[in-house]
Amino acid sequence: MAVRQRAVTTLPNLMRSLRKGSPKATPNQPLPSLRRAFSLYDQINLIDNVPEDQLRFQGYTDTGFTVNGVQYEGSLLCIGNLLMSWTPKKFSEITPNSLSIFQLVRPIPEILILGCGRYIEPVDPELRQFIRSTGMKLEAIDSRNAASTYNILNEEGRIVAAALLPYGVSS
Repeated sequence: MAVRQRAVTTLPNLMRSLRKGSPKATPNQPLPSLRRAFSLYDQINLIDNVPEDQLRFQGYTDTGFTVNGVQYEGSLLCIGNLLMSWTPKKFSEITPNSLSIFQLVRPIPEILILGCGRYIEPVDPELRQFIRSTGMKLEAIDSRNAASTYNILNEEGRIVAAALLPYGVSS
C-alpha cells in the first residue's frame, strides 16, 4: 500500500517534468548509453573498453562535442574512424554539396546518421535522394542521440558515418 501511495504522489511531478520539453545541454553532458541501460552485468563496463584508434563520442555541449577526450567546437563529420570539421552551421546549410565527400569515400558507409541539432528536422527530398544515390541509408535524429547511435554502430564494427551539428543548433 505504501508503494502505491508513493507512486501516486510521484506521478504528477514526473508528468510535469516530462511536459517541460527537451533536455537542455549542460557543459560537457555525458551521452546516454543504451547498452549500459540494458546490461545484465552492471559491474562490467564494456563500453569504456574501446580500442584507442576507434572514435567514441563521450559528451556534448551546445557548441560542440567531446570525442576520445578531446573537445571539438562546431559541426563534425565522421566517416568510420576519421573525424573532421564540417562547414554547415545550421540545418538549412546541409546540402548535397556539403556531403559530396561521400561520392569519393570507399568503402561506402552503410548508414549516414544526420545529427540535426537540438530537434529532429525534415530532410529535403533532394538531399535524401543524393544520400540514396551514394548507396547509404539515412537516419536523421537530434545530435545527442546521433552521437550515441554512432558509438553503438561503430563499436559493433559497422561502417558508419555521422554528420553532426552541435546540440545547441535549432531552426
